[in-house]
Amino acid sequence: MSEFQLVMPKMGESIAEATIIRWVKNEGDTIAPDETVLEIATDKVDSEVPSPKGGKLIKRLFNEGDVVPVGAAIAIIALEGAASTSTSTPTQPTAEVKAAVTEVENKITQLTQQTQTPVAQTSISGTRFYSPLVLSIAKEEQVSMAELENIPGTGNEGRVTKRDILAYVQNRTTSQPIQVNTIAEEKPTPPAPQVVASIPSPAAATPVHAPKISLMPGDEIIEMDRMRKLIADHMVMSKHVSPHVTSFVEADVTNMVLWRDKAKKVYEKREGEKITFTPMFIECVVKAIKDYPMINVSVDGQQIIKRKSINVGMAAALPSGNLIVPVIKNADLMNLIGITKNVNDLANRARANKLAPDEISGGTFTLTNVGGFGNVMGTPIINQPQVAIMATGTIKKKPAVMETEMGDVIAIRHMMFLSLSYDHRVVDGSLGGSFLRRVADYMENWDINREI
Repeated sequence: MSEFQLVMPKMGESIAEATIIRWVKNEGDTIAPDETVLEIATDKVDSEVPSPKGGKLIKRLFNEGDVVPVGAAIAIIALEGAASTSTSTPTQPTAEVKAAVTEVENKITQLTQQTQTPVAQTSISGTRFYSPLVLSIAKEEQVSMAELENIPGTGNEGRVTKRDILAYVQNRTTSQPIQVNTIAEEKPTPPAPQVVASIPSPAAATPVHAPKISLMPGDEIIEMDRMRKLIADHMVMSKHVSPHVTSFVEADVTNMVLWRDKAKKVYEKREGEKITFTPMFIECVVKAIKDYPMINVSVDGQQIIKRKSINVGMAAALPSGNLIVPVIKNADLMNLIGITKNVNDLANRARANKLAPDEISGGTFTLTNVGGFGNVMGTPIINQPQVAIMATGTIKKKPAVMETEMGDVIAIRHMMFLSLSYDHRVVDGSLGGSFLRRVADYMENWDINREI
């Protein structure tokens, strides 16, 4: 019987594993070519895994909630046209498939055996299931089962993921355990119950010393969805990592407004899509990055990594209210039409939840448009591991003083505030302020006679 191994796909250069959140197909189900077999989640995005070949799913090698490394076999599919197995005439799998299944099972057994310490053994009496990977980390970091039981889990059915335990370990090294006192413990009744120290997970987006929340009549408790937990985790981490400073400038974007009013109908008729201000802003940002390349860096310990590529992320709000940042790779190699097509494509697929993990990773600078919500300015949080993020406010008509050959005059102009939040470890006020002013200069000097 001809069989095919479905493997965990590579989903970006920085992603080494993914969690299986749901099997769409059960063992014995028929699968058409390119039909979804399971759904997976990484720390960046949820995604579907289709089968490149049609056939019948004969074995699932992992369960929902399991963390699987990229490249590992996750299912075995009997290809179309091959003799199917039945209970009356079972067909023996090929030696190659047998070896693959045995290898996976051996790895799982090995991981389990490696964690057969007091931590792993007490998992029998614990209230939650822990994957071999989590137990292995707990053993290496000397996390007791009592601590493990009190780590808030963000995985399927509240399971503790690799990200949860690593965040706990990181906080444990920098914070003192919090004593959890209860009314029962304040009573002098001996013996006092054992108190287990716990530290709030960064995924919950609450400070270590967060005050206790008291519920009031009419209050509603809303559980964060997975993406909101990841966003909260990322934002808190960014504030802990980078000392944020924000600079502001006001730009006269009248030329950009007049040019777009003239060009948008021509562009839409010719290309079949709209041109917004976002690709125009990105073009100005890219020009300014070329002038100030030290804005396009990352920090690794005490080393500065100067990026060669200019990959601009654009923050996009989803219908759910969550935020996602698709990335325009090598934006410096595109003209305005190329940037516009990328912006429109990524924005449309982001709203439809059709982005691939690699399309939201690898950014070197981020642009967010708070003006889309009617805000005049904002102080955005840096999208790690970048060192700067720029926000564009709403464009408003204002009276402004203009210098002319005949003297100063007051005219109605289209004005907009720009704000730049930057990592003060490596970006000083001179660099951050000069870069932001240069972006504004490119906007103000937009060629109103430019051909589209």
